[in-house]
Amino acid sequence: MTAGVGIISGVRVSHDRASLDDVARACHADQQDAVERLASASDVQEAFTLQTCNRFEAYVVTDAPATGRAVLAEFAPDVGGHSVVEMGHEESLRHLLRVATGLESLVLGEDQIIGQVRDAYQDAKDVGTLGPVLEEAVTKAIHVGERARTETAINEGVVSVGSAAVELVADERQVDDATALVVGAGEMGTVTAHALAEAGVDTLVVANRSLDGAETLADAVELDDARAVTLDGLETWLARADVVVTATGSDDHVLDAGAVDDAGETLVVDIAQPRDVSPAAAAIDGVVVHDMAALESVTEETQAQRRAAAESVEAMVDREFENLLEQYKRKRADEVIAAMYAGADRVKERELGTALSRLEASGDLNDDQREVVESMADALVSQLLAPPTKSLRDAAADDDWTTINTALRLFDPAFDEDEGPPEFVANMLSDATADD
Repeated sequence: MTAGVGIISGVRVSHDRASLDDVARACHADQQDAVERLASASDVQEAFTLQTCNRFEAYVVTDAPATGRAVLAEFAPDVGGHSVVEMGHEESLRHLLRVATGLESLVLGEDQIIGQVRDAYQDAKDVGTLGPVLEEAVTKAIHVGERARTETAINEGVVSVGSAAVELVADERQVDDATALVVGAGEMGTVTAHALAEAGVDTLVVANRSLDGAETLADAVELDDARAVTLDGLETWLARADVVVTATGSDDHVLDAGAVDDAGETLVVDIAQPRDVSPAAAAIDGVVVHDMAALESVTEETQAQRRAAAESVEAMVDREFENLLEQYKRKRADEVIAAMYAGADRVKERELGTALSRLEASGDLNDDQREVVESMADALVSQLLAPPTKSLRDAAADDDWTTINTALRLFDPAFDEDEGPPEFVANMLSDATADD
């Protein structure tokens, strides 16, 4: 199959159907390694993965839907059938657009997700797993995500998991003059630290495995008393902090019951995935622990405020999805058109050779005359094939794969009826028959 006409298959494990533990089990230690491993599977032309605290998604491009489903079945995590959602070509395209615009986020319209899609796109680019199909899909998703945030109010109010965590804190504790501890200096930790500073905490401490990372974030927040420590200094500051937000990328618990045993009255919000805080920590007197699930109640007001904007974004996604789908259909038709032109060129070259041989045998045929004859042959082919070319592209846009298959039989002399049409045409014909 020529480049750019493969079929996308996808699989996802996300917060709408799966528990946070299931999402954590689904995610791989390294996103780049995951997409490389996926792309190395037999018959996979392209691959893309997206991992966040709320979702694991994988996409492949293959010649046939059955091939893609089989690859993803091997790759998909064993987290229970109800948690894993399989997606076909069109559903995958629409879902990518919805994810990038924030329509599928825990916090409707959050800004963080589009950055995560960009990072996943760059990871796939860096290891060479993107091709013309997924390249177009993901870049379109990023473009639509940017439009959604500049042309609508979808991201007004609480715009990220980190800021939602701070909103939760403000609902339960006096934030002004509080001492806040942020564990982790990554993307979510950064958002949380800035949100806490804007909320008016008196002291902000950033704890991170790397002191340089903690210092960079502490210097970046607009707060007079912002400090940086390594994870070795955690217990000291846990005893002083009123509020703790954990957001590391650790595979193991960063805070266990012993770490908060002397913390006193402390509110802990764990927004890491996998979780940073051991469930046993919640049993310590005075310590209140919230995880990602608690953020749903915090975001209810924001959800209500953004519903009107979401309707506009839904309409935008619908339009862009139709445009993207039509582009893919036309690319699929181009393979048939290419076969049609190749067949016509073979006939033209054969008949032109015969005609030129006869002309040369009957007398002198100079170069100018030869060029005129060759140009006439090229023009005849172009003019004869122009109308069917347009018809084939229109047929693809209308999902009329019967017409496309008929065109192969009519216009491609090399078409082998025993072998049947190209695989993607056969798949489309099968789908059309099933719909009838």
